[in-house]
Amino acid sequence: QVQLVESGGGLVQPGGSLRLSCAASGFTFGAYGMTWYRQPPGKERELVATITAWHNTNYADSVKGRFTISRDNAKNTVYLQMSSLKPEDTAVYFCNTNYRGTYYWGKGTLVTVSS
Repeated sequence: QVQLVESGGGLVQPGGSLRLSCAASGFTFGAYGMTWYRQPPGKERELVATITAWHNTNYADSVKGRFTISRDNAKNTVYLQMSSLKPEDTAVYFCNTNYRGTYYWGKGTLVTVSS
């Protein structure tokens, strides 16, 4: 079955960097788009970045120029490189895919930006 497992979260100081990974299994990874979402404490989940099967990318305005989404189809993994992190980037980060009409989510990884 489809499984998505996020990793790479942690505590980082403002201005720092972090790279998140999402390992996928159970489907033909290279044929599907992948999306990173985040859910800040006490707030709703929001889209962060998307990458299509053809490596086209799109970003939320709040992270443009700071975050980069990429994928390695040989490793069935999607990444989110985060730089110039701000306290407002604190959230649980989830990866997501729509496989055959069903949305699948990982359990998330917590990113805390604090001094």
